[in-house]
Amino acid sequence: MPVAEQVVQAESWAPADTGRAGLRGVAQVALSSNAWSGLLFTVALFVDGWQLGLYGLLGAASSTVAAALLGADRKGLTEGLQGYCGCLTGIALMVRLGGSWQTAVLTVLAAAVCSVLSAAAGRFLGPRGLPVLTAPYCLVAGALVVALSKAPVTAGATTRISGFTNLTVTETGRALCNNIGQVFYLDKWYASLLVLVGLFVASRIAGLAAIGASALALLTSCVAGLPADRIVEGLYGYNGVLCAVALAATFLTLTPWTAGYAALAAVASVPFTAAWEVFAQPSGGYPFTWPFTVTTWLFLAAGPALGRPGISFEKAM
Repeated sequence: MPVAEQVVQAESWAPADTGRAGLRGVAQVALSSNAWSGLLFTVALFVDGWQLGLYGLLGAASSTVAAALLGADRKGLTEGLQGYCGCLTGIALMVRLGGSWQTAVLTVLAAAVCSVLSAAAGRFLGPRGLPVLTAPYCLVAGALVVALSKAPVTAGATTRISGFTNLTVTETGRALCNNIGQVFYLDKWYASLLVLVGLFVASRIAGLAAIGASALALLTSCVAGLPADRIVEGLYGYNGVLCAVALAATFLTLTPWTAGYAALAAVASVPFTAAWEVFAQPSGGYPFTWPFTVTTWLFLAAGPALGRPGISFEKAM
């Protein structure tokens, strides 16, 4: 389809179609194309903080509009595949740089760049049988945070304790919730529960995968002796939750073997996240969702070599 025709089609959408596409852009952060899930995720963002919701929606809208103007296919626009990286970029910039009109302008521009990088990544990764995932967001947000953040740069390895990290019952409950909520940078446990509800609305398998991965990531973090405060905040678990949703509920046919495979990826993502945190500290960076993206790529690439069930990339390409 000619680019001009695609742009006209995108601009001629009814308001309801545009709204659903925007909500699906938020939903695709957790690999879902369900508009109701996107609505619940959006509510969770506003419950945690109105600026999170505002910048998340601004980023999703900006990247979607930019993709439409650049001639992206309507199917991808409708399913929200052009919105999720912009959504995460907007949230990340607000959290790291603070809410201001400068951050809002930066969000619009950065989200547009995400659309370009998504197209480029799709051309490169598609023939290799791999989805784009959140790589464009990680690249854009990572570069901007390192370049513009005014927070003091800290160096050194993540502090570990000797032996198992012990948590109270309350801390354990908060960690289990925050491992899911940190996918959207949420730090209120009740907002995180709204994200979990949204996952169940999208898919019962996705909801169960998120719960199981959260528990596995929590246990792995404690066994590794990682700092309790960061475990409770969910900073070592959200990548594992995304890995499990991607492998168990999105790209692989669910079988007992693939369920175990997804669980292994969730466990592997924890030390990967801690290592990435150490790697990024000297420059003032942050792991973002690189551990999820790279771990999922590796596990998907290894799947065919292991002679296991086929992979479907319909939601990510």
